[in-house]
Amino acid sequence: MVSSVKLILALTILATLACTGYAIKCYQCESVSNPKCGAQFEADDSLLFDCARIAPPRFLQTFFPVRNATGCMKKVVEVVTGHPTIARSCYFGDIINTHAGCQGDPSLPFSKELSCDVCTKDECNGSSSLAPIAVTILLFFGLARMLA
Repeated sequence: MVSSVKLILALTILATLACTGYAIKCYQCESVSNPKCGAQFEADDSLLFDCARIAPPRFLQTFFPVRNATGCMKKVVEVVTGHPTIARSCYFGDIINTHAGCQGDPSLPFSKELSCDVCTKDECNGSSSLAPIAVTILLFFGLARMLA
């Protein structure tokens, strides 16, 4: 009886996490065209987008069969030395191994990625310090231990 309750609880939690992953809202902007998007981010509802309505970039579609965003991203790139650009957007890819999902557009070969932070909560790419994915990982392992 107790193990079936634990199983139902675990499945409910996992289903809830899966559903929220597909309905995530992220800020979408670039500091080049919008000063509010820079290091001193100014939250604005006009910059907030439902990621379910945004398709992944074309250059990622060949690598990921994922059509829905898996999180939010804040990426800092440098095209001109000494002038970093901040881009905030929906993230498409594996949230544990962000190397492929954070890769730059191959049509911009001279850009250098300085950082790429990925998070999984609504509006989480607005702050300067993103909530780490470690909380989700710890939750998963705690749930796995509880079921063992």
